[in-house]
Amino acid sequence: MGERIVRLYEVGGPEVLRLETVPREAPRPGEVRLRVRAIGLNNSEAQYRRGEYPMRDTTFPTRLGRECSGLVEAVGDDVRLVRPGDEVSTVPSFDIQRGGVYGEWAIVPAAALVPMPAALSYVEGAAVWQQYLTAYGPLVEHGALRPGDCVLVTAASSSVGRGAIQMAKLLGCEVVAVTRSPAKVEALRSGGADHVIVASEEDLVSRVAAITGGRGFRLALDPVAGPGLAALAQAAGTAASIVEYGQLSREPTPFPLLDVLRKGLAIRGYTLWEITLDPARLARAVDWIGSRLASGALRPVIDRVFALDQIVEAHRYIESGRQNGKIVVDVEGAGR
Repeated sequence: MGERIVRLYEVGGPEVLRLETVPREAPRPGEVRLRVRAIGLNNSEAQYRRGEYPMRDTTFPTRLGRECSGLVEAVGDDVRLVRPGDEVSTVPSFDIQRGGVYGEWAIVPAAALVPMPAALSYVEGAAVWQQYLTAYGPLVEHGALRPGDCVLVTAASSSVGRGAIQMAKLLGCEVVAVTRSPAKVEALRSGGADHVIVASEEDLVSRVAAITGGRGFRLALDPVAGPGLAALAQAAGTAASIVEYGQLSREPTPFPLLDVLRKGLAIRGYTLWEITLDPARLARAVDWIGSRLASGALRPVIDRVFALDQIVEAHRYIESGRQNGKIVVDVEGAGR
């Protein structure tokens, strides 16, 4: 039986995404076929589509996307931990060449599946793991944060930014959110940020100094890089950490050596692969995040929901910079 999937035959703008009807594949050993109910979209997928994200060994055509929720439809011969009918979400820990989830069905490794919390809808279940795992590593696994520490989050209206704000508040931290848009200030405040800096209108260094009484922040999460790293280094406290997990800026990123030496700063790169490819770390992360999803302490913020046949429009929206939370494709409009 043929069903729709999205495939990519070349890099380029959103219009290169092609929605095609193809036969469903059977899962191999260690794999599961999902009936996809909702898909979480991420900026890294737009970068991948443009050819700006490491393509590894990908050949065209390729599928796209690692984050979805749905029902287990069929399992490989040796799969025992899940069975048909289970409601699951995917942890983004696999290659998209075969495992891409954009579509009505997907083949993914069984090891990449986690039960979907009963409190979440399918749309919410597709909006969980990329954002919270990305924030978990710097904040929980590596951060050594203490209650009262100042955490600064740039690109704060992204799904990772909104998730990081929630997580930092659970850790008892004071959160400073940074955005370029004054229209997003109130949503960030209502989402838990103690302070919001509008980078297009305010001086980040002086504002952080005023907020922290001159101490500077303890940890910054930054997916932007570029020239703005210099301001982050100036605003940082002694022995602070700046975690770079992306490069939304397409400008060069000069290394702020003098501030690094003067303050003993740690500037490090990070991707969620540090968590998802380490079984022990991933188990800790799934337990930490999952328990807080189940209790309601964490809840993904959904910005906008598209239909599958609007995938090109959804990618245009990703690139518009207007989002405030997660962008999701509701494949079947199934509610739960």
